[in-house]
Amino acid sequence: MYPAYQSNIENFEIHHRRSIHVAPHIHESVECVYLTDGTLELGIGTELYHMEQGDFAVIFPGLIHHYQVFSQGESRMLYLLASPPLAGSFLQTLQTMCPEQPVIPAAQVHPDIVFAMNTIYRSSRAGKEHPIPYKDVMRQAYLQIILAHAIPCYHLIDKNTFGSDDLIFRMVCYLAEHYTEEVSLTEMARELHASPYALSRIFSSTFHTNFNQYVNDLRLDYARYLLENTDQTITEAYENAGFASQRTFNRVFREEFHVSPREYRKAYLEAQGPREE
Repeated sequence: MYPAYQSNIENFEIHHRRSIHVAPHIHESVECVYLTDGTLELGIGTELYHMEQGDFAVIFPGLIHHYQVFSQGESRMLYLLASPPLAGSFLQTLQTMCPEQPVIPAAQVHPDIVFAMNTIYRSSRAGKEHPIPYKDVMRQAYLQIILAHAIPCYHLIDKNTFGSDDLIFRMVCYLAEHYTEEVSLTEMARELHASPYALSRIFSSTFHTNFNQYVNDLRLDYARYLLENTDQTITEAYENAGFASQRTFNRVFREEFHVSPREYRKAYLEAQGPREE
């Protein structure tokens, strides 16, 4: 996933891929997650929510969230990112409210949600030989169908009452803005007017990692995004993601995905098939 506090991602993206650890991040898109295989831990703020196969969740815009995978078997999820204005009459709800508990158990997931997610995904894979008329209109309509069935399942609360400590929010926003640059715990502490010790404790107690690993996770996730969705070379991708050397990039990439960046890109493109123009 594209881990940034930005609004310049595509208006609509949908992917079906293996679930992996994704560091805490924040963005202004609405994110819908349908777990097709395995289990997943969805973190929002400082809370962690367990997801089983068939469960569904909506992450409202502007909330710190992350993913963790603890199960031994493969976990896969179908997820979409959409610009909030595409939600139509649900926009104000998405902007001002959020679910007290974001996961809808499989038994309560309306069949139309599953149908809409799968239909949007199939439309994203359609090539020139099988164009879908009014695809953008169809996607927006299906997004609103998803929200129409999901939102009534939630107990909604004021977004201002939810979430995490203000320092956590500022940490995530700071690193989302600066992770492609040279960053250090000491420099971030100075910018946020906090002690490095306090920030270290937040990383270990809330994010269950350390500063360096957190930054590498953000960089790695963005590099993966670039490899999957752009024509940038591997060198351009790791440099734009903030890695200082290809050696470091290759090492952390192989530790996470068990293949080289080049092998990963080749396998991903082959799995996606012909790209739509």
